Amino acid sequence: MKICIVSDSHDNRQLLEAAVRQAKAEGAGAVLHCGDVVAASTLGVLQPLGLPVHVIHGNNTGDLYMMARVAGRASSVVQFYGQDAGIELAGRRIFLVHYPHYARAMATTGDWDLVCCGHDHDARVETVDHIGGGITHLVNPGTVGGVAAPATWVMGDLETMEFEIRNVAVEETAAS
Repeated sequence: MKICIVSDSHDNRQLLEAAVRQAKAEGAGAVLHCGDVVAASTLGVLQPLGLPVHVIHGNNTGDLYMMARVAGRASSVVQFYGQDAGIELAGRRIFLVHYPHYARAMATTGDWDLVCCGHDHDARVETVDHIGGGITHLVNPGTVGGVAAPATWVMGDLETMEFEIRNVAVEETAAS
């Protein structure tokens, strides 16, 4: 299963939609959003794309009540977890959190195959040695909203555990 990993959209609907459209065109089956959506209505641009969106909040929480309402609609593609989430996709254990220091700590536990974070807008893909003697993949997709850094996202493959940082291709955005 391929996945689109984003963070720090900061209400930039055009860039968020462009990244997810590109990921879907390349075969992504789900979106992981590592926080700082801000306004829950921002996620509305993803509804027509039909991919499940797993989202947590960051330090720019916006209206958490509204985020829960958006996710609670019967037809919503959004699943909102709160400040962090442990989920399973394609047989992989995945942890989502906004803060890089928290993400690194969770990666060292050996409980997760993949840990994703955001916050510092610094896109990077690395592996972390964990206490069980193996590795955990640690992914920070940067800021899909292009806030004080290039607009980036990560395409991940949960079968091969390969992750690639991508720049948002704005020309792929539908009229919003």
